[in-house]
Amino acid sequence: LRLVAVLKAILEGEKAAVLKRDHHLPLSFHRRQEELKFSLGLQRLQHHVREIQALRDSPAGEGPGQDGSLLASPMASAAPQELPTLILEAVKELEAAKQQVLKRIQIWKRQQQLAGNGALFEENLAPLQKRCESLVEVYFQLHQQVMAASAELGAEVLPRLLERFNEVLSSLVKR
Repeated sequence: LRLVAVLKAILEGEKAAVLKRDHHLPLSFHRRQEELKFSLGLQRLQHHVREIQALRDSPAGEGPGQDGSLLASPMASAAPQELPTLILEAVKELEAAKQQVLKRIQIWKRQQQLAGNGALFEENLAPLQKRCESLVEVYFQLHQQVMAASAELGAEVLPRLLERFNEVLSSLVKR
């Protein structure tokens, strides 16, 4: 019984030290900041997807101007060069958002482990599930745009992009 009492006192001391170290700001503040950061990254990613869609649609729909001059010719020549850059930026945003989700999953797992020692633990998985679903939804939109633009991307860029896409999805599913 003495051994149990000593271990309990040690664990309570460790719990107090951890709470003291991490409570300079409330936990809700950190979570809210993290949520805002993720939603901003997701909005940027959705904006990139819309830009890619607009860039893919605009050169095909534009032709000679009303006066017969080729107003779209500078845009049409710039679009094939701009599209791969825009898609690469979107994939980088996707990977950054994936990292945020994976970090949050890792934090949740760690909190679950600490709950075995008596730490507070929020078991609600709904926010984490919403993050994953939102990210996967944007992932599929971006993947669809990349596949539709495969002719403009070229044979050397497309396989690397598809590999990056597969890595994003597989790491989300595995974790």
